Amino acid sequence: MSLKGNIKVKILIFSFLITALIITLAFTGCSKGGTVEQETVAEEEVEEEEEAEEEEVGEEVSQPTVEEITGNINILTGFEISDTVKSGRPIAVMIENTPASRPPTALSLADVLFEIVDEYDITRFIAVYSSKIPELVGPTRSTRPYYAEAASSFDPLFVFWGSWCEGYKTVMNLNIDYFNTNDEKKINCDSGILVNLPDGDNYYTMRDNTRVAPHNAYVYLQKIQELAGEYNYSLEGGMSPFRFKLDAEYNERGDYSDITIKTSEKYEYIVDFEYNKEENIYYKNVGGSPHSDRESGQQLTFNNIVVMVTDVKGPIDEPGHMVIRTFGKSDIGKAFFFIDGKLIEGTWERISQFDPYTYEDENGNSIFFNRGSTYIAMIKSKDSISYKKSN
Repeated sequence: MSLKGNIKVKILIFSFLITALIITLAFTGCSKGGTVEQETVAEEEVEEEEEAEEEEVGEEVSQPTVEEITGNINILTGFEISDTVKSGRPIAVMIENTPASRPPTALSLADVLFEIVDEYDITRFIAVYSSKIPELVGPTRSTRPYYAEAASSFDPLFVFWGSWCEGYKTVMNLNIDYFNTNDEKKINCDSGILVNLPDGDNYYTMRDNTRVAPHNAYVYLQKIQELAGEYNYSLEGGMSPFRFKLDAEYNERGDYSDITIKTSEKYEYIVDFEYNKEENIYYKNVGGSPHSDRESGQQLTFNNIVVMVTDVKGPIDEPGHMVIRTFGKSDIGKAFFFIDGKLIEGTWERISQFDPYTYEDENGNSIFFNRGSTYIAMIKSKDSISYKKSN
């Protein structure tokens, strides 16, 4: 072959190699491009799954959009004012909760039941009445500074059976309208004299001889209400932390039940709620038994449950008194709301001891409560509450 022919062959071979290389690169590029596209689709699917999971968790964090109930309603229950639903100024009463005081009288008629620990790891209630005013309530016990502070969040008439020096000072400093039903004419502290009603059987109070003192002190609440005018106490007014909605439909209700609340570490004070989905209410147990009303025999039930985490310190002295934060805002102001069988985690806030509480979910939205009664507890940490879904 001539030199010219050899050159032509080499050129053809070189051209063929270049073409093959271009084709290979093209196919490789397509293959890589396909892989990138598949990875992008996979990432989008993962993101969609994560968003779906977040939405599912979010159902337990915030409430759906609801229509608020307003108008001529009772500020503590949300029910429309009628012949059976009153709208008087709230009356807050200190109620005992030791086993010796059970069953209590008229707790089933309270619109709000506030439970906080006391000395010796017992608990007491602030029972708040407005829509219904029972004739007799009790057993009634003494107040403490934090009970008076919590009660003042409702701007009520405050009824208690004595106190100690710091308790009296708090009552005086709060300028709360009170009825002290313990006849203490001289108090050995700087709070002055707080004498409203005599101790013992009289027109306003009574001692039940079927029970041993101090678990036998009762107050005629309707008569206390009638007495308000003589002390220039207004029967109008009151404050409320609640905003109301209609109950969720059955298929929209959750399954959170068996809610255990340790306001105290003592078994006889540990609270457990069982949720009834059909009725959309929570049945209260205490110390492993149904918490029932003395007169009616009915187990206490509530439409809403609020559990507030706060600072609990003590005992601070020999008698065992406690210090509990009832207002302010800090990182510890976490709250758990059980409504419609669902759990909403959020926060509580109260600007001062003269203001009502504010309840919000974790997104800063107001909590809307079902109409009816509400149980509120203060606990020292989130470890003091447990809950699970029913099977």
